Amino acid sequence: MEEKLKIKLSIADRVYPLTIDPKQEEGLRKAAKSIENLVKKFEQNYAVRDKQDVLAMCALQFASKIEQGGIDRSENTSAAFERLRALNDLVHSKLGE
Repeated sequence: MEEKLKIKLSIADRVYPLTIDPKQEEGLRKAAKSIENLVKKFEQNYAVRDKQDVLAMCALQFASKIEQGGIDRSENTSAAFERLRALNDLVHSKLGE
């Protein structure tokens, strides 16, 4: 069993101590950095004074990317299925000749 790792992540001017599996560290640090970059972007581009509002906007942006990715994958899967069905019909029609 791997030993837990204690790290501290800074998000929106707050430090969050976490105890994690070592294999999670890179992903968590990258996620925290992405959030920090987005927080700075929102603070520079919009007149937002409350960190909670900025964090809510960040959460919405990240969640919408995940949801849109799922929608896009679903649409791509449907399109691929239709192409495969058409190809299957073509093969069966040629084999039937």
